[in-house]
Amino acid sequence: MQKFTLLLLSLVLLAPLGIDLYLPTLPQIAEGLDTPVNLVQTTIPLFLLVMGLGQLVTGPLVDNYGRKPIALLGLALYITGSAIAATATSFPLFVLARLVQGCGVCCSAVVAFSGVRDRLSGDDAARAYGFLNGALNIVPALAPLLGGLLASAFDWRAPFWFLCAYGVLITLLVIIWLPETRPADTLRVKGLPIKQYAAILRQPRFLAFAFANAGALGMVLTYVSLAPQVLMTEGGLTPIQFSFAFGANGFWIMFVSMFVNKAIRKAGRPFCLAMGFFTMLLGAVLLVAGMQIFPAEMQTHWALYMFPVAVSVAGLAFTVGPATSYALEPYQQQAGVASALQGFIQMAGGASGSLVIVALPVAEKLSLSLMMLLGAALAFIAWHCSRKMRGSLTALK
Repeated sequence: MQKFTLLLLSLVLLAPLGIDLYLPTLPQIAEGLDTPVNLVQTTIPLFLLVMGLGQLVTGPLVDNYGRKPIALLGLALYITGSAIAATATSFPLFVLARLVQGCGVCCSAVVAFSGVRDRLSGDDAARAYGFLNGALNIVPALAPLLGGLLASAFDWRAPFWFLCAYGVLITLLVIIWLPETRPADTLRVKGLPIKQYAAILRQPRFLAFAFANAGALGMVLTYVSLAPQVLMTEGGLTPIQFSFAFGANGFWIMFVSMFVNKAIRKAGRPFCLAMGFFTMLLGAVLLVAGMQIFPAEMQTHWALYMFPVAVSVAGLAFTVGPATSYALEPYQQQAGVASALQGFIQMAGGASGSLVIVALPVAEKLSLSLMMLLGAALAFIAWHCSRKMRGSLTALK
């Protein structure tokens, strides 16, 4: 089971690597493609938006054709998109590359979460999702530093060549070791399963948990999108300093995730959802308080941004594992479809919310605090729903 989980982790890592590895190079990409840096920044939520939308298509494919073939299809698209990005000579071509990468990642994400649902349920599934989430945070911890070093040694294209190489390596591992986990009684669908999606969307509890994930992701995505502007352009950090500050926060989330795995076992999933609500709310309060209390000359200090962020992103660790397990628990025979819909709401909802918040004509820190409050509200609703649930849900007919 450990080797299986690590293989699923290698697939899930495609998404954060596709975001975090090139963060320190955003100004270089803008200069190299003769494009404003704010336009290059939009490729981050665009990547996740495509990833979310694509899961609505890949979910049925995973149930119809199996986990392994769709994983290999996603890897092929990811390698292709990375190669296009590495050789792009214009911003439209770079955007196309990110779209292809996003399509690839939506395949691997559905395979990974379906694989967990195939083998595990209840608290065991929650801990597995929590492990994936916690281990994922070593990427934000190390990827920006690696991307900055690659760009310094070569140029901004080097991180994308690295993604190509990683994709090739994982393809070989999947071919050799990833088992096919699709249950024999999996319900197959023809075309886009509109009726199944509609039936799942009529379940308020599913929506509560899926949107809790979307709020937590939107909060983190808003932080990631604004971090280069707040920390480097306004705060004066160098790309390497930015990488260390960004990476330290990734290690922090990983530490919190380890605590969450123990908390699920001892205190239960509702407790973790309550903590997700509390930490995101506290982060918003601290961020706004820092804007009001400290003088103007201190407002660009990195700590006034990163400390409230560290408090708030702990909410992601507390929320994602329990909320995902609650959302997918009733759908053993429709794991691909349910995982896809949950992923769509999480990715597309989080990315859309982030895009809207960032587009508001307000200061960056205020934008982030608003997203933190929204994430806290959605986590509170999920916690309220979880208190009414006892044991495992019965599969829906």
